[in-house]
Amino acid sequence: MLRGSTVGLRARHEDDIPILRTELYDDVVNGSRAEGGPWRPITPGSEDARLVVDDEDQARVPFSVVALDDGTLVGSASLWGIDNHNRSAHIGLGLLPSSRGKGYGTDVVAILCHYGFAVRGLQRLQIETLSDNPAMLRAAERNGFVREGVTRSSAWVLGEFLDEVLLGLLAQDWKQDPRGAAGARPS
Repeated sequence: MLRGSTVGLRARHEDDIPILRTELYDDVVNGSRAEGGPWRPITPGSEDARLVVDDEDQARVPFSVVALDDGTLVGSASLWGIDNHNRSAHIGLGLLPSSRGKGYGTDVVAILCHYGFAVRGLQRLQIETLSDNPAMLRAAERNGFVREGVTRSSAWVLGEFLDEVLLGLLAQDWKQDPRGAAGARPS
């Protein structure tokens, strides 16, 4: 497990999937805002490609996010679009509704930066988020990400086009927590 100040990132467990599916993806509004395509229901009992781990897929590393104080599942996180040639990847995360507003997002981004830069040796990490997602923008900027641009009206979400913000962080600009927090303490 990779540990931050308040949360840890661990391998996805089979019993995480029904919780993540119900709380993150069965919600039409949340699912529509989190995905790049239209929301659609997934048949109960079927495999959901967004949640099932494919250990052969070298371009995506999914994690379950757990609270360090009690081990409760609080969300999902991943490095995706991993490009080993250009040494870059994208960061994605989703927190369960009951876990939002507690600072977990900032900690998750910090842990993913540690994993991407220190463990994987990547040069660049990137985040794309809707412009009306202040929590993700704050989490990214608190970890040193810089706004690199806005793609205007590029995301179709529930009947309207929304802007997306592109943020980037380079390895040489990353400031790892000197106390070893934010992902530097594997267990």
